[in-house]
This record gives sequence, C-alpha cells and structure tokens, in this order.
Amino acid sequence: MAQVFPFRAYRFNPSLAPFDRVLTQPYDKISPERQAEYYAMHPQNLIAVEKGRVFPDDSPQNNVYTRAAANVDEWIRDHIILQDPAPAFYAYAQEFIVPGSSEKSARRGFIGAGRLEEYSAGVIFRHEHTLSGPKADRLELLRHTRLHTGQLFMLYSDAQQRVEGILDETQSSSTPVTELTDEYGVIHRLWMIADPKHVEAIQHAMADQKLVIADGHHRYETALNYRSQRRASASSPDPNADYERSMMTFVNTRGRDLVILAGHRVVANVLDFSWSAVRRYLEPWFSSEVFPFAGDLEKQRASAKFLTRLAATAKQRSIGAYPAAESQRAFYLFHLRPGADLAQLLHSVSPLQRDLDVVLLHDGVLEPALGITLQAATKEMNLTYEREAAAAIAAVDSGRAQVSFFLNPVAVEKVVEIATSNEVMPQKSTDFYPKLLSGITMYRIEP
Repeated sequence: MAQVFPFRAYRFNPSLAPFDRVLTQPYDKISPERQAEYYAMHPQNLIAVEKGRVFPDDSPQNNVYTRAAANVDEWIRDHIILQDPAPAFYAYAQEFIVPGSSEKSARRGFIGAGRLEEYSAGVIFRHEHTLSGPKADRLELLRHTRLHTGQLFMLYSDAQQRVEGILDETQSSSTPVTELTDEYGVIHRLWMIADPKHVEAIQHAMADQKLVIADGHHRYETALNYRSQRRASASSPDPNADYERSMMTFVNTRGRDLVILAGHRVVANVLDFSWSAVRRYLEPWFSSEVFPFAGDLEKQRASAKFLTRLAATAKQRSIGAYPAAESQRAFYLFHLRPGADLAQLLHSVSPLQRDLDVVLLHDGVLEPALGITLQAATKEMNLTYEREAAAAIAAVDSGRAQVSFFLNPVAVEKVVEIATSNEVMPQKSTDFYPKLLSGITMYRIEP
C-alpha cells in the first residue's frame, strides 16, 4: 500500500526572495546558459543549491556540495526560507499552453511525503533505467544539504477521483500561498491542505494505490541509497524517520490534462550513412509517404502536412523522418505494414514493448539499419533528443545531424502498463509537460 504523509515544508519567503526569481526547473533540465540566467536573477536563487557552479580550484573542504549546504543553513538562519507551522499536503496546479499548439491546459495534483519502497515491494514502479553518474551527484548533494528541493513526479490511477474533490474545495475556498509564472509561461499555484479531515481522506484514498514514477527516477533511487546509509548509521530502526520518506507530487492519471510530449531523435556521426540504404532496409516492413519540397515556402507547407499526417496516423504505427538532402529534399512518413511480424522484427523485446513506437524505432530501425545500439544511445554517442519538431528539423538543416526521426507521444496508460509489469522503456521515451518546479516546496531531513 502507498503511504503518504503531510509535512512541514520549507518555502521561500516572498518578502525577501520573490518566487518568480528564485525557483528553478529540475536540475537535469538546466543548461549552462539557464544556470547563468538563474544566478543573475537573484542572490538567493535556488540554482546555488539545485545545480551550483563547479570551479577548477574546488577542494574537499570547499566544493559545489559544501557551498550548497552552507547556503541552505544561511537561508534558514536569515529567514530566506521558512518552515510552515503545521504539517500539510499541498495542492499544486499548473496552467500552460501545450508546446506546438494553442491548446490551454491545467494539470493538478498534490505534494506530500511518500514512504520510500524498494521496487520489489510492488508499491512503486519505474519505467526507465537510471545512470550511475547523476545518482552519485544527487547523493552527495543530499548528504550535504539534507534537503529535497526537487519533486518526484508520481502517477496513480483513481477512477473515483477522491482526492480531486478535496483539491476542488481547497482551490475554491482559499487563495494560493504561492503563485508565479515561470520562464516557459507556465502558471504555478500552491495551496496548503492542513485540515485533519482532508489529510486523513487523502491518506485513505491513496492507501490502495500503486505509484509509477513519471519523472525523477534518479532522485528516487538516490533517496533509497540515502535511506540505506542513514539506516546503517542509526542506533535503532525508526520507520517514521524523515529519511524513510521523500517529497513527491502525486498526479491522477484519471484526471485532466496529463500531457506527454514526443521525444524526437536526432542522429549524427554515423559512419557511411546512406539514406537510400535505410529506405531499402525499411521497405519490407513499412509503407511510406513522401513530402518533397524545393524552396523555404514549400518546406513550411510540407513540414506542416507531414507533422499533421504523423499525428493522424498514430494508430498505423507511424514514424517520421527528415534526412539530409541526397537526391531530393523531403520529409518521409513510414507506416508499419499490416500483418508485419513484429516478433521477427523486434525479436529481442517483450510482446508488451512491441506496442511502443519508440521501441519500434530503436530496435526496428536505429540499431539494425544504422548500427546505433542501446549502449550508444544511452551515452548519446550518435543520438540526441529534441522536444520540438522544429528543433529536430533545424539540426538537419544546420548540418549538425544526418537525419531526425519523429514520433507520436506514448499514451500514459501504456507507461503505467509497462511499469506495473516490471518492464522499462528506452531512455527519454516520455516527456511529461510541464515540469514540476524545484523549490516550490522543500523537505528537510533531520540530522
């Protein structure tokens, strides 16, 4: 059973640190350029803790982790961040425009402290593998600061939408304690839920839920590793210790506006790359549509038609491609042929995963036709990822890429099905949008 608890969050004091100038995107979404922008926004921007600068003369006594810890202690001492007076859950709502469209959406969930569970317990499930480097970095940061700043994005499925009723009542009866618009135009609002009846009702509604990690796999496994270290050094077991829990945002898959964006694949540095050879390989398995163009105006029209058709033919297992020019400039759309034997094409993956377009691309195209193995993809030796189709197209036009492949987004139901079957998807198969802001609430672990 999933156990969730209210907690006394630390939050920025808006009179000293305005929310829109101190909160950040998750650490793994912060580029060097964005890092510099955050540093310039405010002296107490969370960037100094979330993803601080590394200097050539760093030492064991003075480094990115020790500076982060010193910042946390200073901010608490100087009331830059304040701890809420009573334990609470936190209603969290986000209003946004879906990228690439004019569609307005509003996603919501609640923040609480969730009990950490081993995957083998059958309570919390992952849908992707993790890498050792990011976990080592996050563990050092957590050991030094004892502060969870980033949200673990957890999915649950409650057709009765019991928590949603509490969120409705909270949002209609009180004003947000936090409200800001981030750099992507996403509006974030936060309300406290401290009433004992509501707290108990949320805990009861979540008790029979299975939880799937949508975003934050590295941070979740870091929290498990930290818990193991603290358990080993404790004089006696304490199931209610702070380190037995981690800060999580819970979102109902049966709620509204749970958006997953596609992750387009950009291919570069493939030896002896030949688009005509790729097409010959794909011919037995896929039928194709070609969208040729000559000038820039025709290209815009062809691109728009190509992307529209990609979305419209999702049920046909369609994959798009835009190669560097050989004999003609064109976009290509490949449809899996009716009756294609996926057990033969995708012989090394499970039947459940054969239903995923991203697996069809990786195991049915990238590896056999281009030699891009899973290991190479994980190391991003030949493969990078773009959220926006325009960026993937630009990568080819600029000469940075040899070909870009375009996918439809995976359905959230498929993510849950894969995860709860104890299987994982290829890296960057999902892009839940928008991201949960780091620092909107923070969870402090006692020494």
